[in-house]
Amino acid sequence: QVQLVESGGGLVQSGGSLRLSCAASGRTFSSNAMGWFRQAPGKEREFVGWIDWSGGITLYADSVKGRFTISRDNAKNTVYLQMNSLKPEDTAVYYCARAASPGIPTMPVQIRWFDYWGQGTQVTVSS
Repeated sequence: QVQLVESGGGLVQSGGSLRLSCAASGRTFSSNAMGWFRQAPGKEREFVGWIDWSGGITLYADSVKGRFTISRDNAKNTVYLQMNSLKPEDTAVYYCARAASPGIPTMPVQIRWFDYWGQGTQVTVSS
């Protein structure tokens, strides 16, 4: 069984930064790609970013490209989402998820390509 636990969310002013963490249990973490998604109230869950097993390849949604950075530390079984220049429209619950396949996903990235999900962490950006 794989468990994912997000942390690091909170309230930040527009233009500020936050770093989210996703701690994973299970020995297979280092062999799996990981993704970040977010869901705002009344909206569908949307793709934010993806990182391959080694951390050498990343993909981002256009809405966060240049502002958000995904990284991982396989020794700590943790993946990170560094969020800079935050905007009020970034307000959402952020989820990390384990990719079911090691291959590089094609856009648009589908939720069904991920098999384990964390419980989410709230990020609120005030204007």
